Amino acid sequence: MNKIYLDNAATTPIDKEVVSIISEVMTTTFGNPSSTHQFGRKAKSLVETARKKIANHFNVTASEIVFTSGGSEADNLILINSVVNLGVKRIVSSKIEHHAVTHTLDYLSEKYGVLVEFVNVSHNSEIDYTHLQTLLSNSNNKTLVSLMYVNNELGTLLDLNKVCELCKENNALFHSDTVQAIGHFKIDLQKTPVDFIVASAHKFHGPKGVGFGILKKGFGIKPILLGGEQERGARAGTENVPNIAGLEFALSKSLENLEAEQEYITKLKVYFIDKLKENFKDLAFNGISNDLEKSSYIILNVRFNKELPMLLFSLDLKGIAVSGGSACQSGSNKGSHVLNEILTAEEAMKSSVRFSFSKYNTLEELDYVIETLKELIL
Repeated sequence: MNKIYLDNAATTPIDKEVVSIISEVMTTTFGNPSSTHQFGRKAKSLVETARKKIANHFNVTASEIVFTSGGSEADNLILINSVVNLGVKRIVSSKIEHHAVTHTLDYLSEKYGVLVEFVNVSHNSEIDYTHLQTLLSNSNNKTLVSLMYVNNELGTLLDLNKVCELCKENNALFHSDTVQAIGHFKIDLQKTPVDFIVASAHKFHGPKGVGFGILKKGFGIKPILLGGEQERGARAGTENVPNIAGLEFALSKSLENLEAEQEYITKLKVYFIDKLKENFKDLAFNGISNDLEKSSYIILNVRFNKELPMLLFSLDLKGIAVSGGSACQSGSNKGSHVLNEILTAEEAMKSSVRFSFSKYNTLEELDYVIETLKELIL
């Protein structure tokens, strides 16, 4: 049976070279980075070298990098600090953010009384920038804007430069969940001065359980994990040295090969869109996931004009791994909060599938997926 993995927005296959790096570090650099002896110093040197290399990719200083367990922890660290440490009284976000953001906003609202306001999102999943400007100009309270660069379900791209400009004009801080972007798009934080961004290594063929946040210089950070002075006091806990090495290597390799991979994966997406249109006359693309200029080249979210409660399960039986969105597929009564926000109630009940591609996918695999979909749907 074919085994075809098209769920790369959830996690990516780890690069074999990354596995080798991690394995080598586990056996040769096992010291605790906080120890002062030679074994500890060697581990500390590796962590700090990785930190400097990562900082160079984003045109920031090494001191602005904080290693975490992944994007969710980094989002929590930034959002909680904005309130308890930086005096933010109001947060402007959207209802289609990742739960790492939305659930943290609920917590901050309940525990600290932070005012959370939501910018309008269009039926095609784009942020209403005029409404954002209105929201920012309507209050003198210290404000943080939290909007993701690439939507994890729809692939919709945020205009980072425009939001940076609006935040600057209105003296607001800007946090962006960039988990789906890091390793797939270049970000120069001197040219696009977002105050806070986050990354998770497993989204760009690195290991799970490690990521980082970039927090603009000058913002003091209070840890949300207590018990040690690691990460310059920003996060307690012994650093995951092998995974940090793997993260840095995976990121450097992704950015080094970025243009070639963008071109290759875009061709896969275009081919798949064409084949879907050719074979399924009544399908729709959720948001603007089929727009090559306004969405990530990795993500395509497709809505079939039927309720197919067993579609994901049937695809899995055929060896095809994808993600769904509607309630009938996810096993949740609520379904996808993102799709429920942008679709009508009738549209949301149809079967939606998120296909997400990587450098390891092939046209032959996509042909098999199309034939399988025809068998299951038509």
